[in-house]
Amino acid sequence: MAFEPPRRLIKALGETAPDGDDWLARLPGAAERAVALRELTVERVQVPGGRSSLVVLVRTADGAPAVLKLAPRRARPESERAALVHWGGLGAVQVREGAGEEGVLLLERLHPDVSVRSLPEAKALLEAAGTLRRLWVEPPASHSFETVTERTGRQAEAMRAGAVADSEVAPLVDAALAVREELLAAPPEERLLHGTFRQSKVLAGDRMPWLAVGPDPVVGESAFDLARLVRDRVEDLIAQPSGASTTRRRIKRLAESLEVDRERLRGWTLFRAVESGVRARRVGREQDAELLLEFAGWL
Repeated sequence: MAFEPPRRLIKALGETAPDGDDWLARLPGAAERAVALRELTVERVQVPGGRSSLVVLVRTADGAPAVLKLAPRRARPESERAALVHWGGLGAVQVREGAGEEGVLLLERLHPDVSVRSLPEAKALLEAAGTLRRLWVEPPASHSFETVTERTGRQAEAMRAGAVADSEVAPLVDAALAVREELLAAPPEERLLHGTFRQSKVLAGDRMPWLAVGPDPVVGESAFDLARLVRDRVEDLIAQPSGASTTRRRIKRLAESLEVDRERLRGWTLFRAVESGVRARRVGREQDAELLLEFAGWL
């Protein structure tokens, strides 16, 4: 079959690599080789799919359902593989094979069209938080995962550049960078984190009701991971007259339920919202930028 990359993937990769690379051009051939090597039967390409990888629903030679995932090197697929192997299926999708060619993962098939986001908001937050808790484990002794300090350091440089180019966001950037320095001065723990956790990253499964997918793993404190969940459904929060107070209650509820310091969660939520807003503005997603920066202003 023709492995046509979904438009969502093409657009997202254009934002992360504006000068382009040849991964998309090589993708159909890579997918064909991966399918042939594993003797897979292809059902369909998942659409709209992810923003950093091609996801193909397949069946193995013995007829078992699985997912074939192909991602460019800049999406850190080998880091994803290492994290999934370390979790061993506890709270996350399982890897169906050992190390293969770089950037190709064969994964357990979940229900790709049923995420925790389909639940009512309060129930979705509860289920997502419970899933996230299972992932917060000690990292491997000799790991090569990026740390929160390293990742946010790269992000901070881009944020400073964005503030120079856009004075409107400068106060929020200054506040976010200041809180980052405070948070990194005395991190309370080191855990293996999902890194990009949100409701849409939790899919219905068969061996467990809900399992996480698509990590961009990082090692650091739990509050960093939980911060992205705080702003889930941000468009709904912004549309509410009580959005700011709802956000504060959400921070309190999540911090208490997962035993995370509330102020540290608020701080990382601020940093991550500003970082995402500045990045969205940089690539021309102005509506997303406005929502994120307004949300950050509540914190």
